[in-house]
Amino acid sequence: MNVTHLLRRLVGTLPLLLGVSLLLFGVLHLAPGGPLDVYADNPSVSPEALAQMRTAFGLDQPLPVQYVSWVTAFFTGEWGYSIRTARPVTQEIAERIGPTLILGGTSFVLSLLIALPLGIVSAVRRYSGIDYVITFLSFLGVSMPVFWLALMLQLLFSVQWRLLPSAGIQTIGSDSVLDLLHHLILPACILAFASVAGWSRYMRSSMVEVLAQDYVRTARAKGLTGGRVVYGHALRNALIPIITVVALDFATILSGAVITETIFAWPGIGRLFIESMNGRDYPVLMALMMAGSFALILSNLLADLAYAAVDPRIRYE
Repeated sequence: MNVTHLLRRLVGTLPLLLGVSLLLFGVLHLAPGGPLDVYADNPSVSPEALAQMRTAFGLDQPLPVQYVSWVTAFFTGEWGYSIRTARPVTQEIAERIGPTLILGGTSFVLSLLIALPLGIVSAVRRYSGIDYVITFLSFLGVSMPVFWLALMLQLLFSVQWRLLPSAGIQTIGSDSVLDLLHHLILPACILAFASVAGWSRYMRSSMVEVLAQDYVRTARAKGLTGGRVVYGHALRNALIPIITVVALDFATILSGAVITETIFAWPGIGRLFIESMNGRDYPVLMALMMAGSFALILSNLLADLAYAAVDPRIRYE
């Protein structure tokens, strides 16, 4: 992918981000309730104080004026202040992005290391016993609710066997890497489980289709070994459809694994999103959703780069 095409793609994302921001802003502000409702029902908060808070956060302005003010500030790096904590939104997100990257990055690597080999083995040994076992486990993983599996594994490994922590990112008073890894095992495996189940099925389907192509049969007819046929000729072409699926899931992981982080009290972006949604914290919610939209666009751009890296025939002019 040349630089011109890359810049053109990046510039083309600006109208898309503006459209997404307008839609998200409208949905948030037109929903029933508001961020100051909790104070309105509190008898200790006077109407004058409530009016001052509404003015301070710009909630007394018409919606179009609020949107223009917000989008102008957002694209200049001024993301405002959290209504819940009165702290800068950038500070709120900066404190949570690290744990999400640790959890998401670990689960992403685990998913790739497990799902791709399982899909390849299932395709190469199609209709064998191992194929049926992998298929059964894949369908089980896709069908099983993540929150239920997380609670069951918490009950088993944390409550009954006491092998792993049930929540948190580190033990209070400890800052060792080993303690972090100890807390990371359970949520990372849960987050990777659903991805492994889905990705392995996509990998199997793509590999089966590629193995049926004429050039693969020709390679076998020339006497090449099974490993060279699979990894030297079929794998690269089979990876192209998988890249799209992995890229979309990667954006979701970066945006925060809401269910997993909530169940395990992991202090990441997903948990911040739930806290902000419960408190109708408009500035934080808008920043998180816009960041998630940008992560999705970025993942698609990375997928384009990966296409060209995997298949030399793909060129962007």
